[in-house]
Amino acid sequence: MAKYENLYEVRPVRDLRDMITSSVELFGDKAAFLVKREGSTDYMPVSYRQFKQDIDALGTALVSLGLKDKRIAVISENRYEWNVSYLAVLCGTGIAVPLDKELPANEIDNLIRRSAADAVIFSQNLAESVDAIRAGHEGICLINMDAEQDMGGVLSFSRLMEKGRGLLEKGDRSFLDATIDPEEMSILLFTSGTTDTAKAVMLSQKNICENLMNMCSMLYIDEKDTFLSILPIHHTYECTCGFLCQMYRGCTVAFCEGLRHIVKNLKESGCTIMNGVPLIFESMYKQIMNQAAKKPGGLAKLKVATRISNGLRRVGIDIRRKLFRQIHDAFGGKIRLFISGAAGIDPVVAKGFRDLGITLVQGYGLTECSPIVTLNRDINYKDDAAGLPLPNLEVEIDNPDRDGVGEIKVKGPSVMLGYYQDEEATRECIRDGWFYTGDLGYFDEDGFLHITGRKKNVIVTKNGKNIYPEEIETLLGRSPYIKESLVYGNIGEDDDIVVNAKIVPDYEKIGEDIKNGTAPGTTPHEVIGSEIRNVNRQLVLYKYIRNFELRDEEFAKTTTRKIQRYKELKK
Repeated sequence: MAKYENLYEVRPVRDLRDMITSSVELFGDKAAFLVKREGSTDYMPVSYRQFKQDIDALGTALVSLGLKDKRIAVISENRYEWNVSYLAVLCGTGIAVPLDKELPANEIDNLIRRSAADAVIFSQNLAESVDAIRAGHEGICLINMDAEQDMGGVLSFSRLMEKGRGLLEKGDRSFLDATIDPEEMSILLFTSGTTDTAKAVMLSQKNICENLMNMCSMLYIDEKDTFLSILPIHHTYECTCGFLCQMYRGCTVAFCEGLRHIVKNLKESGCTIMNGVPLIFESMYKQIMNQAAKKPGGLAKLKVATRISNGLRRVGIDIRRKLFRQIHDAFGGKIRLFISGAAGIDPVVAKGFRDLGITLVQGYGLTECSPIVTLNRDINYKDDAAGLPLPNLEVEIDNPDRDGVGEIKVKGPSVMLGYYQDEEATRECIRDGWFYTGDLGYFDEDGFLHITGRKKNVIVTKNGKNIYPEEIETLLGRSPYIKESLVYGNIGEDDDIVVNAKIVPDYEKIGEDIKNGTAPGTTPHEVIGSEIRNVNRQLVLYKYIRNFELRDEEFAKTTTRKIQRYKELKK
């Protein structure tokens, strides 16, 4: 098919040990990671060769502890030791159980219990939570990434590494020669939600490797690229697309020190590509626009410069990096690509970054699909679409309505094995080999998938009209006065369903513009009311926002920055 022309070449890999071993052969002493050690402000390189040696040392030590074929939970902030631990488990030890470091102790306890983990590798920042739960898990092996010595029944990560190196020197090959079945469950991932409702997704190494190869055939990424790791690495989006993909392609991964340090770390690392979620990129773009607006005639000048630049591009002349050099320099001067996932991004933001000389593409995926399902390409994209299906993956619309909208279903080698110890949930979503995503969408004439929303979020009026909250939230998000919003249906005066919205205003921006006399109102409520009227003018009558309320605190979110709708609508 035409949409799969000009795919980038990828090398076949059978499992993750095969992947990292072949990467070491190809990239050897090149930096796999840029790490800031304690007490240092500078990034220091760790080579592919050193990374593999550390994996082998830890894996050998884990096997020596009797953890062969056991389940090992890994929980920490994004850091080198997490990456070593993850692959040490998967390259010959057992089953990896990545956990969310933001969970409270009781929820970590529940997930360790549900996964039947035999060991936990954790950082000192999680020591208090782990200590609080250890009494209920007799015999569990605990390994602290930061402990210098074994103490109180907790093993030292560094001492284990030393032990593993010693065993390797003596000829121990129990880890190196371990058989890996790429089709067996190797990874147990918990979806977002409370521990009672979170499903445990069973993935194989084949699932992950197929997703890696097919994803990398669609976007050009090579050993000259440096990624900044900013999203929580326990999540399959960051793990597959922000770690394993880079190891496969020979890139360098730098660890971000926190969301407020993104810009600083972009500069320090010489980052060329960054994965993120819409909230991050939309906030960055708003900041650029707000900075331009502070200068007399700044926004007008930016729009004129963009029109001139786009006109020149149509005749093959690209001056974006020179014309918008100040913006590029603010990001370190080397950024060429932003990749957005986890939720749909406003197409205005994607186009806006591209106009400035930074390509932004988005994809669509789910944990159950390892995770990528569709992806916009760097050479073939639509800013309002979720992308084209990955090669070797079937994506169809189930029972489409007259507009072509229906539930998205997926079939292929990267679809999960099922939900752990939940046959009923597995049967509900996997039927006749198809995984039913619970998301609604349609394909356009060019084969691009467009997501309209979650099936469970759709607002249905009494006369059968479907309203997708995500569409209206995107329009609200374009307002410089609105930080975030939550759109939902409620019973109106005539007993029909009407659209309501909860709004988190940007009070600082509103206050500045009221003071300057440029705001469309004299109070936050008036300003937001004016913005909602602007949005309503872009909608058909039955989609109008009829009621809204303001709130001071931002909405509760998952660690991938998606609003937890079910929590907010219970309030």
